[in-house]
This record gives sequence, C-alpha cells and structure tokens, in this order.
Amino acid sequence: MIKIVPYDNAWPSLFEAEAASIREAMRGLAVRIEHVGSTSVPGLAAKPVIDIQVSVATLETLGIYSEPLAHLGYSHIPLGPFDLVYQKPAEWPSTHHVHLCAVGAEQERQHLAFRDYLRSHPAVAVEYMELKRSLAAAHDDATLESRERYSLSKTQFVTSVLQRALSASYRWPEQP
Repeated sequence: MIKIVPYDNAWPSLFEAEAASIREAMRGLAVRIEHVGSTSVPGLAAKPVIDIQVSVATLETLGIYSEPLAHLGYSHIPLGPFDLVYQKPAEWPSTHHVHLCAVGAEQERQHLAFRDYLRSHPAVAVEYMELKRSLAAAHDDATLESRERYSLSKTQFVTSVLQRALSASYRWPEQP
C-alpha cells in the first residue's frame, strides 16, 4: 500500500534545504525552483516525498542538468514525455523528486496552478486528500508501474482542479 502520512511542518524546511543544494549544484542553470506537490500544501496529508519543480531555460540538452543532479544523489526515472523526473535516493522509497521543466512551459504553469489552487481552497485540498487516501489503499508501492497507476488514478480530479484554477485567471509567476 502507498503510504499517505499527516502533514509534516518540517516539509517546507526540507524543501528549502534541498533547493539551496540544487541551486548551488546547478550553478545558474535553474531559473526557478519551486516546492510543488502535496507536501507544498499546508495541512495536506501526503506521501512523504518532497516534490521540487526546477524550471530551466531549455530541455534540449538534458545532460547539463542530469550531471549536477546525479552529484546530489538523483537518478532519472523514465515516466514518459510529460514529466522529466529525478528521484533521490535511486532506490524506492524516495525522499525527493525533481520535476524538470522549461520556464514558461505548460507543465510549469500546471504544477504551480494546481499547488496554488489547493493552497487557497482548503475544501478542495481535503477532497484531494480523501481521494489520495482511498487510492493509496487500492495500490501498492512495490513497483514503478503500480506507483504510476496510483498517480494516473488522480488524473480526473487533477484535471478538474486545473480547469477551475486556469479559468479563475491563474497568473503566471513573474519571470526571474
């Protein structure tokens, strides 16, 4: 079974520490580093994995990003074309995920819009938490495929929230 734990007040500090390490390791390649995913929403129960979105100028030369992330203990996880994910440690269970995306890309906007909508709509965050708990009970975390099925099972809910967030005139973050 996938483990969903109560919100931990240490998660923002864990993000800040890891973001500082990533910023230093990537030496100017990271345009923006954001705490995303469930651990970024105060009060939301989550898998105890810090999701970090690292926005870069381009995804055309992945090698320049993979090497510094590898020095920090991250390994690339092949999840398809939408999400370029690196996890730390390489073995499951991981404690950190880096989601690499291009600045201004739709993926960057969606991660931030979803996070911000849940932060500003506590009732929707509770709905999401209840969904995650029921899906976690129905899926195991023994394989990458089963964890991916858990994530894909949330698609309808996430799409619905994104539609609401984006129709509510979600604003792009200012470019650094």
